[in-house]
Amino acid sequence: MFAFISGLITMGFLVAGLFFLRFWRKTRDFLFAAFAAAFWLLAVNQALLALSELPVEERSWMYLLRLAAFIIIIVAIALKNRR
Repeated sequence: MFAFISGLITMGFLVAGLFFLRFWRKTRDFLFAAFAAAFWLLAVNQALLALSELPVEERSWMYLLRLAAFIIIIVAIALKNRR
């Protein structure tokens, strides 16, 4: 059941990344590209967690992927509001 739910979450992240990529292609706004990249990082993180057997994910190196995704989102929003 865990693998099925993780697959659904991974697919959701990938679809959200494609959604933001479509808006980036129309507007060429950096914010949409950053959101697409962040969601794809979250998808990679979720897929790796589903395929590995880590007991505590917060203590692994894969947590850095999630951290990088959130940093990308924060920086993109800060840059958008700065203009």
